[in-house]
Amino acid sequence: MMTRGERLATWIVVGGPIAVFSIWALVDNPRLFLVTMLNSLTLASLYFIVASGFTLVFGLMRNVNLAHGSLYLLGGYVGYVVARETGWWVIALAAGFAAAAIAGLLIQALILRHMQGQDLRQTMVTIGLSIVIADILLWVFTGQVYQMEAPEWLQGPIRDIPVIKAYSAYRLSLLGFGIAIGVFLWWLLNRTRVGTMIRAGVDDRAMLAAAGVNVNLVFAVTFMLGAGLAGFGGVIGAVELSMVPGEDTRLLLASLIVVIVGGMGSVVGAAVGAVILGLAETYGLAYAPTYSVVFTFVILIIVLAFRPRGIMGRAA
Repeated sequence: MMTRGERLATWIVVGGPIAVFSIWALVDNPRLFLVTMLNSLTLASLYFIVASGFTLVFGLMRNVNLAHGSLYLLGGYVGYVVARETGWWVIALAAGFAAAAIAGLLIQALILRHMQGQDLRQTMVTIGLSIVIADILLWVFTGQVYQMEAPEWLQGPIRDIPVIKAYSAYRLSLLGFGIAIGVFLWWLLNRTRVGTMIRAGVDDRAMLAAAGVNVNLVFAVTFMLGAGLAGFGGVIGAVELSMVPGEDTRLLLASLIVVIVGGMGSVVGAAVGAVILGLAETYGLAYAPTYSVVFTFVILIIVLAFRPRGIMGRAA
């Protein structure tokens, strides 16, 4: 455990260069700096929405589901088709959530339920499922790039923003989605009986079952919610990032980094991890595109060196 002096030294070493860079960038080009900041936070919101489901499944329930990225892709494609056929973006959101949630329920009930505590088997099986789902989607939708239109009430820019002048209304709305989902998950896990049962089941499954609670049902519902959030994020991402083969791997990797950096099983930690990843990626692309990927993994190394359980992680 680090002493107070060591923690202070760590903050100076890590925060010093960031503060110097921020002051320089803000003075050099205020508009670029602030637009990049908003881009970072909105990308972080998308990462958080997808990774919050991964936090429930992997961080909290300790189920290794490496098909999470494919569920994101499934939700995005389903949402695209529903939006194209109905013209209703809200229905597309619900359809993407439902499709991924049902797929997640089948994965949990038919496969992962019988592999509780067997991390290696879960890893190998879900990697296989991820490949199968991605190939089926590639067969159905081909390798064409699909992109949804934002709903009419979120199309166009928001104007007259100081310094920035104009910014995408849809992209800015991602902040609202991320905050709303984060508050809902925190309330669900910390202020409801269902959340208490979920946390109790993770700590002592046998004791919860002895108390008369259907543990398998609780875990199945939790897995459905986590998978559904991946599909929900897929529909949102289909507008901003487009749907194309390979996005599943990218979002799975982002979710892993968010959960590891933020701390397993912590919704607040997932939000912190998502913001850090969003800032590292977006500022890296804006100011040092050649090394943008490097920054992400440097942060991962630094966090794990000083906080092995993640920023908000706690001892089991």
